Amino acid sequence: MSVQDIQEEIISEFSFFGDWMEKYEYIIDLGKNLPIIDVQYKDEDHLIKGCQSQVWLQAELKGDEVQFTADSDAIITKGIIALLIRVLSGQSPKDIAEADLYFIDQIGLREHLSPTRSNGLLSMVKQMKIYGLALQQVKS
Repeated sequence: MSVQDIQEEIISEFSFFGDWMEKYEYIIDLGKNLPIIDVQYKDEDHLIKGCQSQVWLQAELKGDEVQFTADSDAIITKGIIALLIRVLSGQSPKDIAEADLYFIDQIGLREHLSPTRSNGLLSMVKQMKIYGLALQQVKS
């Protein structure tokens, strides 16, 4: 599935929830199902700077696709990174680097996060795009 197709799927899923408490519960559930990052990557090099919580992110090029794994010490943050991984993992480095992640605003996520969590979200997106750019160079 393309980045756009996955985003449309997420927007559709979030439209079923009546209020933000239900949406937060869904985000928390997504975090519980996040494939855990290998313990060797839970280090300073894989820690995303700019997040209030600790978030570790690892990317690996498998064939033509980038596979992400992550973990966080905060349940909401873990759910947010799970959403981002759902959209970007399995995509090409170029598609990751160029992705317009409009679903974040479409589902109202950014406006329902505290300023520090919103900054963390931007840091997560930025780091994933940096991985996309870096792995694009490796692939060339």
